[in-house]
Amino acid sequence: MRILIHAGLIVALAGANVASAQGADWVEKSNEHAQIVLDVFAKFSPEGAGSFGVDGLDDQITDLGPGIHERGIAESEKALAELRRRLELETDSKVKQDLGILIKAIEDNIESTHLNHDLLLPYYNIGQTVFFGVRGLIDPQIPRDRYPAAITRIEKYAGLVDGYTPLTELAKDRSRERFEVEGLVGPFRGEVEQDLERAETFVTGIEELLAGTDLEGWEDSYATLAAQLRDYTEWLRAEMLPRARQDYRLPAALYQDALRQWGVDASPLDLIEQATKGYMDIRNEMESLAPRIAAEKGYDTNDYREVIALLKRDGAIDGDKLVDHYYSVLRDIEEIIVREKIVSLPERDAGIRIASAAETAAQPAPHLDIPRLIGNTGEYPSFVIPLLEQNEDGSWQQTDDTYEAGAWTLTAHEARPGHEMQFSSIIESGVSVTRAVFAFNSANVEGWGLYAEAIMRPYLPLEGQLISLQYRLMRAARMFLDPMLNLGLITPDEAKSLIMNDIAIGESWAQNEVERYTYRMPGQATAYYYGYNKMQALRAQTELKLRDEFDQQAYHDFILAQGMLPPDILKDAVMSEFIPSMRD
Repeated sequence: MRILIHAGLIVALAGANVASAQGADWVEKSNEHAQIVLDVFAKFSPEGAGSFGVDGLDDQITDLGPGIHERGIAESEKALAELRRRLELETDSKVKQDLGILIKAIEDNIESTHLNHDLLLPYYNIGQTVFFGVRGLIDPQIPRDRYPAAITRIEKYAGLVDGYTPLTELAKDRSRERFEVEGLVGPFRGEVEQDLERAETFVTGIEELLAGTDLEGWEDSYATLAAQLRDYTEWLRAEMLPRARQDYRLPAALYQDALRQWGVDASPLDLIEQATKGYMDIRNEMESLAPRIAAEKGYDTNDYREVIALLKRDGAIDGDKLVDHYYSVLRDIEEIIVREKIVSLPERDAGIRIASAAETAAQPAPHLDIPRLIGNTGEYPSFVIPLLEQNEDGSWQQTDDTYEAGAWTLTAHEARPGHEMQFSSIIESGVSVTRAVFAFNSANVEGWGLYAEAIMRPYLPLEGQLISLQYRLMRAARMFLDPMLNLGLITPDEAKSLIMNDIAIGESWAQNEVERYTYRMPGQATAYYYGYNKMQALRAQTELKLRDEFDQQAYHDFILAQGMLPPDILKDAVMSEFIPSMRD
């Protein structure tokens, strides 16, 4: 899951099915308040707002015009003042809670925007922005009558419409006007170099999207835009790369702010203390489980690292068989969910697909593709697996996601009962926009994903249980490696070595991890284990209060029905609503 930062507004790339909010008066009232913030988001990043269902934005594009920082802050402060006014007048407790969430979201985002403006040189990956702007309109789940707007977007991106300047030129201007400001630090050199390397993938990816439709008359506009994007790549190489910083570490204030924005309310040192303790506990479990698997498989080793390597070797899945295999695993998991009464399943199938080359370049890890959720008319999330390359001899490249023992936990996390269930619940039961969008953070979303792995682990085959523990070990490592790297307590090479040699993760995944901590999403990776600990603590406290009255299916259904509430508000809902309801 990613968060979009733009013009003083951070908005989760998720949403709510407003139309199916069960007719609850408080939800309708709350959604009226949320519209104030949605309007600000739509004004500056219409592609993002449109992607989760805000209507009327298909032909609109990102605003990078002059004064973007000042205009974004002014609009956010105007919205903040109006929400504070409404809070003083509101009497409904749930609506007041949602107003509080909206207010805090804007306050936090204004603070983050000021920090970024005051400390960082503006840097834009325009090729990626444009690719996803087009990708948001050309999708099998999107009605065909929306496709032509993609051409309009391309024309506006390219400055071919009256009143529009090429987006690449605006991006250059926004960076150039800050070149001489003292004290600003540029983007990390490794990030810029990787973006330059991948830039052409997005240019050709846009063409592939258009060519895969029956749209006509886009070729000339695309050619103009493609030339601009290639020119922008060379401009970045000439102007931004020399200004890039050698040290990946963010200024300390920005790193602490990043943790807060990802939903982690703990200091870097506290995260290290908690995570290293959990890491040792998990590793001990793996050391005791590995000999049982070795005996079952006939392996001549009891070392969990070597057992994992052998499981990868013996259970490799070819790239053209991945989707079928994951569907098979999903069916087995769903049988367990029903048999053990873990959570109520949707009545439809979950979607699984392989990513395109451009999508894989932008997101090289398995993830959930979320459709528009406001005003959704039948589109559903899809579990997306990165594209694999086939070797010259016909064999397939292998990753940590392409072997049988690993498929269990990844499916539980991304599909069911993990993220796909979270967003399906929003679509099918309906929650307020505030709880689906503006309460979103990585701690609640990824905390549920890791918790979903944990509740499935007891029912998996032994090799699946070992890999489930391995993935949990990786999440605990994230919670100490990320802050250690950003505090300068460990080097990237040392972190990568630990991931590969102690956690038994492959080189590609390990490299992605280090990039994630150092410049892709500093702080975000800590949210998995942090949110998981919050979920486990809440489960334990709920069981202690209910004892024999505890019903895990009812509990999990309740959790999912709350939307994307942060841990503290979710706990309040469980204690004040779920526990009393089970005692009635």
